[in-house]
Amino acid sequence: MYKSIIIGTGPSGLTAAIYLARANLKPLVIEGVQPGGQLTTTTEVENFPGFPEGILGPDLMDNMRKQAERFGAEFTSGWVEEVDFSKRPFTLKVDGGQTYQAETVIISTGASARYLGIPGEQENVGRGVSTCATCDGFFFRGKKIAVVGGGDSAMEEAGFLTRFASDVTLVHRREELRASKIMQDRVRSNEKVKWALNRLPLSVATDESGAVKGLMVRNNATNQEELVEADGVFIAIGHTPNTAFLGGQVKTDANGYIVVKPGTTQTNVPGVFACGDVQDTRYRQAITAAGSGCMAAMDCEKYLEGEMIHDWSVMLDS
Repeated sequence: MYKSIIIGTGPSGLTAAIYLARANLKPLVIEGVQPGGQLTTTTEVENFPGFPEGILGPDLMDNMRKQAERFGAEFTSGWVEEVDFSKRPFTLKVDGGQTYQAETVIISTGASARYLGIPGEQENVGRGVSTCATCDGFFFRGKKIAVVGGGDSAMEEAGFLTRFASDVTLVHRREELRASKIMQDRVRSNEKVKWALNRLPLSVATDESGAVKGLMVRNNATNQEELVEADGVFIAIGHTPNTAFLGGQVKTDANGYIVVKPGTTQTNVPGVFACGDVQDTRYRQAITAAGSGCMAAMDCEKYLEGEMIHDWSVMLDS
């Protein structure tokens, strides 16, 4: 029986753990299959405040974990398969049969970037393949970039990357784009953007040294294979929030992101809070995730002190 359990790590979960541990609440943090979240697949992080020379993503997460442990946070590994938020204490079932109970729960399970599932993709994540233009665009200054996708996210990523790249080639498997007209028009008017439409991505190509040299595609019109030359390949086909295990007990939007009361981390279930990318459809940055982790811990602490209004479901449904 714990005062608070944090599901998931990453910048949000670990920040929540630091704050709750410093408040002497001794939280339990349940780490999933990727302890530290998406930053563990990132090499250099240069936009997290306090590191003027940058820091490796895994090192940043390791430092945050050690800081939480220093103040008394407890860690365990496992995958939460089922939760029961219908009564208190809340119950969490983890793979392997372990069951935990808590007065409060903070959900920081993040959102997983969608990948193409093609050869050379996963092997080169952080080494030329990326899913975050804001995170990694700077490293491709003056280089060629390929962006895969046809929605608004792909248009936004392509436009952003033209600030750094010599040119950006937008690759989409169909001739028509799914993006809104205003987003398409904005990108089409950018002289740095090239187009490789009606091309199906086949594999990430590398040179003899292992460096990414482009994206192999099939031209659907001619059925011929082509190489889209690029020093970096950015996958922009969306994210999937990790909320399936909740079984619909927490209110989510149409895409599965947890809905929180504006300006807080409160969900529709009193005593259950959400932070980080699992409730963030817009920013998805390490620093914003960390900030929301701080918010979740403070909201959780106040709830445990009995200072919060409990009828949040009315506010969320209105």
